[in-house]
Amino acid sequence: TANMTNPAKVLAFLDVTGSWDPSLMVVFAAALGVTLPGFHLVLKQQQPRYAQQFFLPAGEDIDRKLIGGASLFGMGWGIAGYCPGPALTALVSLNSNVLLFFAAMLAGVMLHKMLAE
Repeated sequence: TANMTNPAKVLAFLDVTGSWDPSLMVVFAAALGVTLPGFHLVLKQQQPRYAQQFFLPAGEDIDRKLIGGASLFGMGWGIAGYCPGPALTALVSLNSNVLLFFAAMLAGVMLHKMLAE
């Protein structure tokens, strides 16, 4: 098991100056090994199977919103040891740390929507 829902495992992976645990690199390598060829095969098609066209991001600008969002994501991952996907799967544990992280994540989403309007 990859143990991505275990914050101690994630924090040990992120601790490159301490007792670094590189085992999550296998998860990332496997994800890239599946995703990159998959995207290549899909994007070679004239159009998606179940839509009229592909909807791909057009923006390439590195702006404040991108840097701010990436920074918040990184801080949340580094402090709590969770990112959105594993946090969602860990919700079933009803662990108070997971619930707190998820509540903070939802508050961030709502704050973003309020500020974007």
